[in-house]
Amino acid sequence: MEHLLHGLDVVLVQTRFPENIGMAARACVNMGCSHISLVEPERWLRDKASPLATPKGQALLDGITVHDSLAEAVAGSALVIGTTARRGGWRQAMLSPERCAVEVADCLRQGGRVSLVFGPEDRGLDNAAITQCHRLVCIPTDPAASSLNLAQAVLIVLYACAAAVRNADKQGPAAALSDEREDSAAQHAAQPAQAASETDGHGPLASAADQERLMAALREMLLRIDYLHGDNPDYFLMPWRRLFGRARLRRHEYDALMGMCRQVRRALERKEG
Repeated sequence: MEHLLHGLDVVLVQTRFPENIGMAARACVNMGCSHISLVEPERWLRDKASPLATPKGQALLDGITVHDSLAEAVAGSALVIGTTARRGGWRQAMLSPERCAVEVADCLRQGGRVSLVFGPEDRGLDNAAITQCHRLVCIPTDPAASSLNLAQAVLIVLYACAAAVRNADKQGPAAALSDEREDSAAQHAAQPAQAASETDGHGPLASAADQERLMAALREMLLRIDYLHGDNPDYFLMPWRRLFGRARLRRHEYDALMGMCRQVRRALERKEG
């Protein structure tokens, strides 16, 4: 039987306590999410996690994958959403859990994989991890008690995602088709010279690994034309990351943008030579 949130992966970064992994597994099972990825866990002891996962969560614990880096864990996802309790600086344009859930449901409907990324229990995601997320979500809490247990945060965000997926299912294929037609019309209006097969809103979504390659190429190009500030280019590249994260690039769009970066690089090389 396919799970409600099939295609969604909960990614736990540098977790400290295996008991929290067990509680997060229980939350995942409750909401229909069938996979957890761990990134550099401080301790991953299944026997410590098992009692808190309950019998229903044992299969999920068995399927946990452990990764050496966040980039590796999210490489195959079309949409990567990080969770944070802090605001400002690198953390801009944050989504509510409800708005985040709508984007998750839309990506899953289009056949893309989604990674929801949660940081360490004591400090959350750092800036390096934030840069690898296409979107950010913040759970509103009382300012006097803003800290949430890891499993609580997982449960809240997954509950919103499950509700959004159910709502999308109720709307049925007619609503989905209508949305696709609107997207197709907008793309045709914006790019009239392209072939219809490339602008009909179909085709595979670009993966997180694809988007990281694009960001690296764009970063190099913008540095060479002195558009980015050399002292902190990754910070000033963040608006572009957010833009492409919202755009949900298709693979052919990624190919076109990579081609543009290559052509600009060659033109600069000819000029410099």
